[in-house]
Amino acid sequence: MKKNYFISFLSLALVSASFAQTDCDQGRYSTDVYSTVDITSDILYGNNTSNTGASTDLYLDFYEPNGDTSTARPLIIWAHGGSFIGGSKTDGDVVELSNRFAKKGFVCASIDYRLGMNFPFNQSNATKAVLRAVQDMKASIRFFYKDRQNADTYKIDTTQIFVAGSSAGGLTAFHLAYLDKECELDGYMPANDVTALGGLEGNSGNPGYSTKIKGAIGLAGALGSYGWIEVGDVPFCATHGTNDGTVPYNRGTVNVIGVGIMTIDGSRMMHEQAEAIGLDHKFYSHYGKDHVPHVSSAPTMDTTEWFIRDFLIEQLGCSETALQPENAPLQTSTLYQLTYCGLGLETMNINSVQSIYPNPSADKITVVLSNASNVENMELIDLAGRTHQLNVPITNSTTIEKGKLVNGSYILRIKYSDGSTSLNKVVFH
Repeated sequence: MKKNYFISFLSLALVSASFAQTDCDQGRYSTDVYSTVDITSDILYGNNTSNTGASTDLYLDFYEPNGDTSTARPLIIWAHGGSFIGGSKTDGDVVELSNRFAKKGFVCASIDYRLGMNFPFNQSNATKAVLRAVQDMKASIRFFYKDRQNADTYKIDTTQIFVAGSSAGGLTAFHLAYLDKECELDGYMPANDVTALGGLEGNSGNPGYSTKIKGAIGLAGALGSYGWIEVGDVPFCATHGTNDGTVPYNRGTVNVIGVGIMTIDGSRMMHEQAEAIGLDHKFYSHYGKDHVPHVSSAPTMDTTEWFIRDFLIEQLGCSETALQPENAPLQTSTLYQLTYCGLGLETMNINSVQSIYPNPSADKITVVLSNASNVENMELIDLAGRTHQLNVPITNSTTIEKGKLVNGSYILRIKYSDGSTSLNKVVFH
C-alpha cells in the first residue's frame, strides 16, 4: 500500500512538472499571454505598531490575469520606494510592473508597509525602518501560505514566491532574503531594540506560516553588508544605475531627503559576493543613470521588465531565449564593509593589496603587497566567522597554501602596524 501511495505521489509530481513545462512551451511567463488584468484592492494582510506607536493596518493590492484558470501560479510581492518615509502600493512603477508580469501569467501583490523614521535620521533609526518593512513583507508572504493551506482564494504556487522592490522596496526585498541572523545587526542598532521590534520575523500577522521564498529582485536596491549573502542562499536579480546618488551602486552612503544616514553595500557589491561564492544571480548596470531610471524612461522600463523576465523564467525552469543579456558591471575603487557575527564591523580598502593570484585557486595563492614591512599578520576567516591563522613568512610576495582548508570563500584579513585592517576575498575550489 505504501508503494502505491508513493507511485500516486510521484505521478502527481510528474503531472505538475509537465503542466509547468507546458505553460512555458505555450509562452506563459515569457510573453504577454493575457491582455487584461484584474486588480483586487486593499486586501488586509496584517497589522503592527508604527514607529510612533500607532496601530497600523497593512494592505495589499492583488493583480491576476483576467480569465486565468491556473490553480498554482508564481507570485511576485512588490514593495514600493520612498526612503521608508513615503510612497505607497499604488506608486507608478510597482503598478506598471505588476500589470506587466500579470499579463505574462504571474500574479503580483503590491504591498503597503509601515513608513516612518524617527529623529535623528541616523544609522540606528534607519535600520529600524528597514526592519519594520521586512517584518511586514514577511507577514505578506505568510498571508499567502495561510490562504493556500486554508481558503486557496489566490491560487498561489508557494514554491514559487519572489519578493521584489524598487529603491527602499529593493532594500526591503534584499534584507528579507539575506538578513537571517539577529547578530548581523550588531553595530547597526542595539540588540534590545531588535527584540523590542519583534526580531527578524516580526509580529505583523499570520504567525506560524512559512516565509520561504524562491528569489529576490531589487531595482536600485542594496544590503547592509554584502557578507550577509552566503552559500546556499536564494538567487537574486538586481538592476542599478551606476551614478545613483540616493542608493549607492557600490559601497557608500544612503541619502534620505539629502541627508546621508548610513553606509550600505549596493547591487554591484552584492554581485561581487555572489560571483565569489557561486550564487545564482543576474545583475544589470544602467550605465550613467541615476536613481531608479526605470521610473522616468520608457525604454529603461522595458529593459528592466525584460531583465527581470529573463531571471524569472530561468528560476521557473523555462528555456526561452533571453531578451536582455547581462552587461559587465562598472569597476570602480571603493571602500567595502564586511559584517560577520562575532567579528564586528571592519573596513577594507581594495587598493591596500596590489594583487592576489590566482583567485580562485585549487592549491595556493600569492598575495602581492606594496610594503610588507607594515604588515603585522595575516589570517583567513571563513564565512561562518571561524579564523584560520597563517604561519607564513610575510614578504612583498607572500604565498598561502590551501592545505587542509575546505573549498569555499574566505576573507583574507591583513592587520597593519598603524592599526588599520584590510579585508580581501579569497576562493579555494
